[in-house]
Amino acid sequence: MTLFSSLTPVFIAIICVLIGVILKNTNGEKEKCETKTKPVSRPWVDEDLKDGTDHHLEEEEVDEEWQGLEENVAHVPFFAERYSEAEMIKRSQMFYELLNKRRSVRFLSDEPVPREVIDNVIRTAGTSPSGAHTEPWTFVVVQDPYLKRKIREIVEEEEEINYKKRMGDRWVNDLKRLRTNWIKEYLDTAPYLILIFKQVYGFLPNGKKKTHYYNEISVSIACGILLAALQNVGLYTVTSTPLNCGPQIRVLLRRPANEKLLLLLPVGYPRKDATVPALTRKPLEDIMVVM
Repeated sequence: MTLFSSLTPVFIAIICVLIGVILKNTNGEKEKCETKTKPVSRPWVDEDLKDGTDHHLEEEEVDEEWQGLEENVAHVPFFAERYSEAEMIKRSQMFYELLNKRRSVRFLSDEPVPREVIDNVIRTAGTSPSGAHTEPWTFVVVQDPYLKRKIREIVEEEEEINYKKRMGDRWVNDLKRLRTNWIKEYLDTAPYLILIFKQVYGFLPNGKKKTHYYNEISVSIACGILLAALQNVGLYTVTSTPLNCGPQIRVLLRRPANEKLLLLLPVGYPRKDATVPALTRKPLEDIMVVM
């Protein structure tokens, strides 16, 4: 009896150790199962290019001491030009034929382009609709050779890393057939670079942050109008999303923290020896559903 009493603490200790081992193994198996079932998430390639339309400022930043635009905006009569059905069909066909000639051109000439033309196409892009008429875009036009060279250096350095490490085999293989790589000669040969920044928020007169609703969508629409305006004047570009270059380029161009680089467009005339991939577009029946 005395022996049993003296051994009781030992038995209790052994039992506790066994319970601990069992619980540890159970948790380990559970973690393994969770690891197997949970899909491996690939980190986003570029935080600046994430869609920020769901981002909302803190309530106190928006509503406290609100000093936005006037509560009521005056409305004025609107007069629209009306075309006959025949004229509408003609104009729609002509506009389609014009834009169907648009191609992404990576071989651009250094031939000068009139600055007034660039001013006008950006004015045209600025006619785009935007959430609550916040007009959350900034178009930075770069023509200085030094800045173009620095932008090319930044982009090529990051793009090499993108191709080799960040983008993944599937993405890189999809681009192989188009013969693209991280060398971006057009960035300092094109007479102009147009860098489009989305303003993820604005500022009220009192300095507080102001929400820019649907800034991503609004700026994207403006970019589409800009591409159409360039095609209309016979200028060409290639839509470039400068992955992981935004912060460096923003510093280089002295842009504020509320601006995120969305798109970079080298703009100019095609070189005489320019080539483009022999691509076709989807037919109407593949892109339109009538119900």
